[in-house]
Amino acid sequence: MTDAGEFTGHIAVVIPTYNEKDNIRPITARVRSAVPGAHLLIVDDNSPDGTGRIADQLAAADPHVHVLHRSAKAGLGAAYVAGFTAALDQGYDIIVEMDADGSHQPEELPKLLCALAGADIVLGSRWIPGGQALNWPKSRQVLSRAGNTYARIMLGLPWRDMTGGYRAYRASALGKIGLENVESVGYCFQVDLVRRGGQAGLAVAEVPITFAERTRGTSKMSKAIVGEALWRVTRWGIAARRRRRGIRG
Repeated sequence: MTDAGEFTGHIAVVIPTYNEKDNIRPITARVRSAVPGAHLLIVDDNSPDGTGRIADQLAAADPHVHVLHRSAKAGLGAAYVAGFTAALDQGYDIIVEMDADGSHQPEELPKLLCALAGADIVLGSRWIPGGQALNWPKSRQVLSRAGNTYARIMLGLPWRDMTGGYRAYRASALGKIGLENVESVGYCFQVDLVRRGGQAGLAVAEVPITFAERTRGTSKMSKAIVGEALWRVTRWGIAARRRRRGIRG
């Protein structure tokens, strides 16, 4: 197994924030402890609760913490694209995506980095053996599993958790995915990137993670986000079937 320390100094952990004032300090501390050589890029969408100001304080105190301020909330996908693009421009070799709310355990980050030894993209998976989602009602687990099953069938892809947001990418993989063409802005951004990775012939691995429901702040999930994901996955799946059959239009 490759030691995660091999990648130290070349890792950017991109964390988008919107109204995460109660979470940004502890998640930053945990990431810095889990992989001390990693750099954090906090992408704040002009949070009205002052998250951006706290992020600036963290950056002023720690050269491994950086902040990208955006003018307004424009969706999770757009925030990640902005962060990924900034990290690529800065020459990082490995780019990680992680939530600010503590649902993604920073202590599991070395496991994701180790798996990059044999992959271009590593997905933190709740739905493979060893993975789990804590403190979720049964209805939400069913929704997540059903959504992933639907995406897997519609897109013809093998991975069990394509909607999760805890991932590690090689910079070369993001270059092949073509971030400039990504249109999805909600949680289906996650499906879009792994779909594009599969189309580009990239090696994708899944490792089990423990996803823990947030204990502070408010979830950004909404019916509109679920609706966008369903619509886009259906559209992508139909388009893929038409291409395989040689049908135009």
